[in-house]
Amino acid sequence: METEIKLREPVKSDGKNIFNLIKRCKPLDVNSEYLYLLQSTYFKSTCSVATLDNDAIGFISGYLAPNEKNVLFIWQVAVDERARGKSVAKRLLQEILNRDFCNDVEYIHTTISPDNESSKRFFEKFAKDLDANIETSVLFDNEDFSEGHEKEVLFKIGPFKKGNK
Repeated sequence: METEIKLREPVKSDGKNIFNLIKRCKPLDVNSEYLYLLQSTYFKSTCSVATLDNDAIGFISGYLAPNEKNVLFIWQVAVDERARGKSVAKRLLQEILNRDFCNDVEYIHTTISPDNESSKRFFEKFAKDLDANIETSVLFDNEDFSEGHEKEVLFKIGPFKKGNK
């Protein structure tokens, strides 16, 4: 039995496990299984998976903003209940930022719904660890969604330099 949490780029075969992890991590929006397969193939350079006994227990998905190559947009952060309190999310995000692919990244952007206190705390602490500023603004308001969804607040973290990551 494996007892060490391993962090790495996801691969296609992780898609199913990541999909199931997201379903276990309320209040995250569960996207299609196809999306997690895409993230594990086309966007793997800006995603990271944590595994224990070959099971996904943590996942961060992101992408470089198409028109701002110094911005890493973080889409979802998921940590299984059994891995909480072990700095898995922080380690996953650091692992992505430390990749050569992210050498030009100076900002992290993410959206957080107002009731997701754990995500707010995580990104506020991460910004503090980077010695970076946070700016917030509403990116998507309630009426931007067709099916009753809370507004999404954009968190802009940065600037920071590679040495601070």
